[in-house]
Amino acid sequence: MTDGSRFATSPSLLRALGKRWWLFLLRGIVGIAFGILALLWPGVALLTLALVWGAYALVDGAFALAAALSGMRGGDTPRWWLALTGLAGIAAGLLTIVWPGITVQVLLLLIAAWAIVTGVMEAAGAIALRKEIEGEIFLILAGLVSIGFGVAILAWPVAGAIGLVWLIAWLAILGGAAYVALALRLRKLAG
Repeated sequence: MTDGSRFATSPSLLRALGKRWWLFLLRGIVGIAFGILALLWPGVALLTLALVWGAYALVDGAFALAAALSGMRGGDTPRWWLALTGLAGIAAGLLTIVWPGITVQVLLLLIAAWAIVTGVMEAAGAIALRKEIEGEIFLILAGLVSIGFGVAILAWPVAGAIGLVWLIAWLAILGGAAYVALALRLRKLAG
């Protein structure tokens, strides 16, 4: 630690990163390009978002269902709420993947319904777990946040869709610009 900082970089790491500065540059350029394209064609970005969300809901639902089924063999704690959460996620994910064009039109309604159902099931699960664990309030809070998110999307669906695409686009542009700046700095240090 020659400069006194906690996270000093070794010269070999700096050399290795400096030799590959162009990878950071490419990553930044791709991020900026994606962000600009998402701003220019939000519909395509929303379709892509729908497919990615569908995959997430499917995997999340499968894990929730697996957790519910694995716990049914022993113990007295009811796990129906976890099984319903899993089934809702799997159904929403499959519908999104099978009909992405239609899903784009109703994506926010599906996400809102999924968030509300998940929130209600989490709150119900927390109440069922009250006798088993301490700290069930955190599961209740997670459920309430999910319910609030779903209600907000139902209240402002168009704003939610456009806002989501713009948020992702600007995140990609700003992150890409940061990688370009890092790449130029690494190139200078490598020289």
